[in-house]
Amino acid sequence: MSDLRDRLRRRGWRMTAQRRVVAEVLDGEHVHLTADEVLARAAARLPEISRATVYNTLGELVSLGEVSEVTTDGRAKRYDPNAHRPHQHLVCSDCGAVRDVHPGGDPLADLPDSERFGFLVSEVEMIYRGRCPDCARD
Repeated sequence: MSDLRDRLRRRGWRMTAQRRVVAEVLDGEHVHLTADEVLARAAARLPEISRATVYNTLGELVSLGEVSEVTTDGRAKRYDPNAHRPHQHLVCSDCGAVRDVHPGGDPLADLPDSERFGFLVSEVEMIYRGRCPDCARD
């Protein structure tokens, strides 16, 4: 489970009501919401929250390195609070559901020197695609 709120408190991040509700919406496992989804959930808890506040807060969280921006479908960015735990993503090709996965092995080590073309590789992004159990039933 994400510990986003605890991490932000330890950093001394000023926790206004608006920031708190955005952090609460993002807290948890397998959370990969778009900015509009964050806004809708935040507004359900705090109706006076504005779109600008949500977008600015997401931008701050990304700048702080507390939330990662993830693009899995070439469209909307999604926000992942599990920025401090290395992981990959499993995406449903039908409904777009996203889950964090932790495959074994070291993807950096799996890339042979002959395929690095002189790059000093520092990180790997992999996306596993398939059909979730709900979509596979249909």
